[in-house]
Amino acid sequence: MLDAKQVTIKTTVDARKQRIDAEAAWELLQSAASITTARGKKVQAFNPTSDNKADILKHAMGPSGNLRAPALHVKDQFIIGFNLDFYEQVF
Repeated sequence: MLDAKQVTIKTTVDARKQRIDAEAAWELLQSAASITTARGKKVQAFNPTSDNKADILKHAMGPSGNLRAPALHVKDQFIIGFNLDFYEQVF
């Protein structure tokens, strides 16, 4: 889908080889203007400066304790997880 929209991916990280735990994830996420998480059909938006850190991480982290995949850094926002409808709105 991203190829069809001509989205260029600058960096790819294999989540199986490079683990990103909650502390490392927060280091990445806290500087974003917005964070959007998607799980199935549920999409939730967060503001890291005003929303609760624990709540953000609860939605951003997977059951293994690592940042959920896919995690996309687009300009000043993070998109974590996958929801086709949301991706079509963003891209």
